[in-house]
Amino acid sequence: MKKTARYFEAIYAQYNKRALCAPDPLQFLYDYSSPQDREITALAGACFAYGSVKQILKTLDAVFTPLKNNPRGFVLAATSARLHRIYAGFKYRFTTEEELCAFWLSVKRIIQKYGSLEECFLVYDNPREETVLPALRAFARELRCGGKIKTLVPDPDKSSALKRMNLFLRWMVRQDEVDPGGWTRVSPARLIVPVDVHMHRIALHLGLTKRQCADMTTALEITRAFKKFSLHDPVKYDFSLTRFGIRDDMDYSQL
Repeated sequence: MKKTARYFEAIYAQYNKRALCAPDPLQFLYDYSSPQDREITALAGACFAYGSVKQILKTLDAVFTPLKNNPRGFVLAATSARLHRIYAGFKYRFTTEEELCAFWLSVKRIIQKYGSLEECFLVYDNPREETVLPALRAFARELRCGGKIKTLVPDPDKSSALKRMNLFLRWMVRQDEVDPGGWTRVSPARLIVPVDVHMHRIALHLGLTKRQCADMTTALEITRAFKKFSLHDPVKYDFSLTRFGIRDDMDYSQL
């Protein structure tokens, strides 16, 4: 059956609920009212969003505990020696203590240079571009040039869908019951759907793409498909659709 805007709106209305957030790294962002604190936890939360969601949440709890209620203050006060003391022996899948410490120092460098992560992104963003992709790639390069953080920030010049970077933007740019927002100068209309194996499977199931590779070309194709139903907010349905298969009580075959 061909899907309609009414179909997706019904899913959004039923499942785009904060009560359905867990398990999701997004849940950590709700602790912060300041956009400048939230953007830091959002970036880290999105960058660690690979692997088992239960392990992701356990890892992020360890990553965020030292930040307490002041992520920006923690980052600006960070030194290499202090970070290595705090995160001594840290390991999550392919991400090591060295990479986590380099990540925080890279975030610190950007904030000191631009004032915030948002201001850095805006330096590269051209609102006349169809999507945020050029700015997103430049932002990822800024992060990567601060150290060896290749497991947390993928190479933006390869064909990757940059799922974790797009997830970060969804959280910070959109604002509704689930996505807390905070960045007000980037249009949701230009966001790209965060596509991983899970979202790719759903998109194939729903006929939003026929491409068999979950790369950036596919992410853009899926985004254009969603624009037919939500022109000014194509990423709107991402959370509600990806509940299927993430939560134990929901399966994408039900779609």
